[in-house]
Formats: sequence, C-alpha cells, structure tokens
Amino acid sequence: MMRLTKLFILMMFSSISIISCKSDDDNDTETVEIRDRGEQAIEDDEALIAYLQTHFYNEEDFQNPAEGFDYKIKFDSIEGANEDRTPLIDSDLLSTKVVTRNEVDYTIYILKIREGFGDHPTFADSTFQNYKGELLNEFSFDNTVNPVWFDHPGIGADTNPGIAVVALTEALVEFGGASNFEVNDDNTIKFTDDFGVGAVFLPSGLAYFNNPTSNIPAYSPLIFSFQLYRVNQADHDQDGIPSYLEDLDNDRIVANDDSDEDGFPNYYDGDDDGDGTLTKNEITVNADGSIIFPDTNGNGIPNYLDEDDFEDVNEN
Repeated sequence: MMRLTKLFILMMFSSISIISCKSDDDNDTETVEIRDRGEQAIEDDEALIAYLQTHFYNEEDFQNPAEGFDYKIKFDSIEGANEDRTPLIDSDLLSTKVVTRNEVDYTIYILKIREGFGDHPTFADSTFQNYKGELLNEFSFDNTVNPVWFDHPGIGADTNPGIAVVALTEALVEFGGASNFEVNDDNTIKFTDDFGVGAVFLPSGLAYFNNPTSNIPAYSPLIFSFQLYRVNQADHDQDGIPSYLEDLDNDRIVANDDSDEDGFPNYYDGDDDGDGTLTKNEITVNADGSIIFPDTNGNGIPNYLDEDDFEDVNEN
C-alpha cells in the first residue's frame, strides 16, 4: 500500500494540470465585443437545450460493455439511421445544476452514467481523469490519451479562478473515483471497474466567454465527457487545513480569500493572518483528521486568522 501511495504522490506532482488553451498569435488577436453575461447565458442555454434535444450517446455500450470497453462517451446526431434514438434531454441520467458566477446564475447539464464508488472531490481538490472536450458542432478541441491530474483551484483571477472551465469542476464534485487500483508489473495502473463516468454541458460564461482560443471561438458552449479515477484532497500550502476549508466566504472560490491581504490567498499562504506564527502552529489536527481552531482571546476569531493573537513558538 505504501508503494501505491508514493507512486500516486509522484504522479500528482509530476503531472498536475489545468485545462488551458493557447490563444492565437498576438499579431492575429481578434478584438471581441464583450456581451452582457446575463443575455449570453440565456442564448447559450437555448443552444445547449437544442443540442440535448437532437443528440444521443452510446447507451448500449454501457448497458452491455464489451471486453476491453474504454467507458468513453460518444455523442451523435439523431437523424437518418439514428432517428429512433433517445434524446439526451429525455435521459433519466441527465440532471441540472445552477452555478453562480459574476452575479449570473448559469445552468449546467450533467450526464451521470456512473457515479463512481470512491471518494468525491471538493471544488478545491485535485482529480485524476481522462476527458474529451467538444464544441456543439461535434468538433473535438481536446482529448487525453492517458489520465492527467487537474488542480482545480489553480491560480487565477477572482472572476474565473484556476481551472479555466468552472463547470467541469462543479460537475466532477458529483462523481467519485475508483474504489481501488493496482500497479501492474510494467508500472501501469489498473483501476477497479467502478470509477465515475459522465459528461457536462456548459455555457460559455463558465468557460472562456469572450476569449477565443486557437480552436475554440468566443462565446462557445462546451461539452466535456470524462472518466474520474482518483481524488486527492488538496492542502496547497501544507498548513494542515484542506484547501476547500480556506474558502471563508463560501463562494466556492478560494483565490479571493486573503485574510492578511498580502497578495497570497489563504490556501497558498502558510501564515494566513500574517502575525509571524505559521497557521499549522495555530491549529490542532487530531489523529482522525478533524481540526480544532483555538480562539485563545475569545474574540470569535480563531487564532490562525487573528493577527492580534499569536504564540512565540519555534517554527523550525
């Protein structure tokens, strides 16, 4: 078990990734008019619904998986020989979720083919998965060959922090990874056949919005299908507090929580209140992983966030 754990830690630090697409050459940069986000959200939702009404997925492959099936989702149009297929919009496996960003409520559509038996990630964790990104015209702009790690918060602006596609994060939290895995003799990894499989259909306001890339036009709704294999609870600054708990305003964005206003958000700051005492020395982590946040002076602010309450301890 120790060997497996060390192997995954090595893989995580060597291959942490976020979804990003390179912009066109600066000399060819297109000036795109910034549209009203609320109006664009309505237009994108209409486009997503139209897609879901006219497309289906390879349901039969999942109902009767052949030997060696890769559990990848394939979408196609309902026409011709496929005119009797069930539209995605009518699938019992499709659900909706509202995600609020920039004071706009966006609807995303989640196709949950298999939830997965393992742990679910939070919005601030790291996940190990394969994925495929598509436009509504069925053009694939990205597709992994081997699984990659996503560091979901990343480092970015308050309005669209970290991972470029917020809705992918919000979809993945609804899924679990595999319950277990084993390392083969050639050091490849085989996961138990119970990992999460799904897709998310999302508006441009939770993706690249008015920022075109080399293969994604501005204001493009996107589709991501994925297979989620592994989840790592992230503590980016190693201060003993999981990163998701450093979202003090509960807006599901950790990049805008900076208690001491030093330019480093709390989830990347080893001394959250800037009092000279490391955060890890102002909290207590129990053996079961639970955390105690002492408030020595009783002012309602835990020590690790209170610059007026600190201990002179040896931090070496």
